[in-house]
Amino acid sequence: MEVSVLELRDIRKSFNVGEANEIEILHGINLTLLQGEFCAVVGPSGSGKSTLLNTVGLLDRPSSGSLKICGQETSLLSDQGLTHLRGHKIGFVFQHHYLLSAFSAIENVMMPMFADAGFANAAMRERASLLLESVGLTPWLHVPAAHLSGGQQQRVAVARALAMKPSLILADEPTGNLDTKSADGVFELLQSVCKEQGTAVLFVTHNPLLSERCEKTIEVVDGQIR
Repeated sequence: MEVSVLELRDIRKSFNVGEANEIEILHGINLTLLQGEFCAVVGPSGSGKSTLLNTVGLLDRPSSGSLKICGQETSLLSDQGLTHLRGHKIGFVFQHHYLLSAFSAIENVMMPMFADAGFANAAMRERASLLLESVGLTPWLHVPAAHLSGGQQQRVAVARALAMKPSLILADEPTGNLDTKSADGVFELLQSVCKEQGTAVLFVTHNPLLSERCEKTIEVVDGQIR
């Protein structure tokens, strides 16, 4: 049975609502992403990709339309409810890894679990260790993030995104700052996570060589899916 992780129905997003300079960025977006589906998002700069990702990631509320995460209609949730849903169902991997440079790899991966529970324990450390093992970083568990290579830092970021066992990963140009070999490694890592764990992935990229390798691709142009 196909399980829907993300459902967008006629999503619109405007800024400066009610003011003379009001502008609509997203114009009726419709999109469904199923469990274990890997979808590339492409399009020119300024097309609305970042606004779309921020909206899907529950960082911005849509102006209108329906947005469901794992079947839950998000328009009915309070800000606290959105924060809880985002923390438990969505993992983020950005172009810049946003790791805490003075903290070790394992400490960085533990951060989402620590933030959710308010304390750290052995189970969290064990999960973080297993996640770093899965991304090939066991020898670097206790190495400060600042001493890791760019590719290693992004692998830590992927492991951190998986810490809360999310149903959806949003990857915003995660390979944009990496050399070709490292970029390919991070891309293949996300694909393996998608396949083996059934996590849906929305992967924003300007790299046509990567988007061509995705099972599904959508193009965002002028705030609409072409």
